[in-house]
Amino acid sequence: MMPWWTWAWPAAAWVILLTAASVGAGAIVVALAGVALIGTVFAAVYHAEMIAHRVGEPFGTLVLAVAVTVIEVALIVSVMISAPVEKAGLARETVFAAVMIVCNGIVGLCLLLGGARHREQGFHIHGASAALAVLAALTILTLVMPNVATTVPGPWFSTSQLVFAGTVSLLLYGSFVFIQTVRHRDYFLPVVGSNEELHGPPPSNRTALLSTGLLIVALVAVVGLAKTLTPAVEAGIALANVPKAVVGIIIAGLVLLPEGLAAVRAARANRLQTSLNLALGSALASIGLTIPTVAVFSIVLRSPVELGLGAKDQVLLALTLLVGVITLGTGRTTVLQGIVHLVIFAVFLFFAVVP
Repeated sequence: MMPWWTWAWPAAAWVILLTAASVGAGAIVVALAGVALIGTVFAAVYHAEMIAHRVGEPFGTLVLAVAVTVIEVALIVSVMISAPVEKAGLARETVFAAVMIVCNGIVGLCLLLGGARHREQGFHIHGASAALAVLAALTILTLVMPNVATTVPGPWFSTSQLVFAGTVSLLLYGSFVFIQTVRHRDYFLPVVGSNEELHGPPPSNRTALLSTGLLIVALVAVVGLAKTLTPAVEAGIALANVPKAVVGIIIAGLVLLPEGLAAVRAARANRLQTSLNLALGSALASIGLTIPTVAVFSIVLRSPVELGLGAKDQVLLALTLLVGVITLGTGRTTVLQGIVHLVIFAVFLFFAVVP
């Protein structure tokens, strides 16, 4: 039997969303939205794990990564439409924040907690290397190249360059998905000796379909609640007198909650391969799907999109990619790698607030 809270929290979230749409987002509604957001995230993780158990790896983790990213893109585009000039850099800030949260925050926490419980954990080097290669290409081509291209000065792409960047992003992400699910699927399957296969019998098709529908409902509710909370977050940021880029970090953090929680739970259960599939897959999907969509939005609606990172963020990105290659280059991890990634994540958060 499916636990009652797995459908009750998404239902409550939608009631709060409808209330906010009809009477406005007052203090009580915002508080309830925050509570419902946490409960709905747990419900989304439950349904994602049910689907993953039914379809197997790596398809299960791919379902959650793509679903979350598609809704993240919808949130970014909706916010940019409401304020195209003020939010010109929102896509860049959210995508970069997603990469830093995933590659340092989520991966670091998974390695730390998994290593603390199991001392040492293993994964497939070929799969991690493939993901890091695509991630390095995507981040450099879309977030650094705008700063050095000369057709348009500054951190902007010209129209032709934006079309090219969007096309390349889709090509790279599509190639990775093909490798992950078809050509070299074994690179992303459980490592022998881990607990990846220690599950009970998979759920029935009916249960899996029900979980799929409820997962979509829950994820849309998470994004809706995040958007409801955004004005209060922006007001708090303005009151605290911190940079507006923190908004992108908070949006990315809220949207990535389901994936982050699922990845941490898998690492603690000695299923590090699943954790890395979730984490790295979500980072790739965030860039590979967001940039093309934002490019189309920018060209069709003639809305400016600022993609180039500042010097500080470029240094943090380079450090993240370098440490990621070293960390995932041996096929075994310990708590030390987790601590290093979490320190880099703490540096990212600190300098985002105190630039």
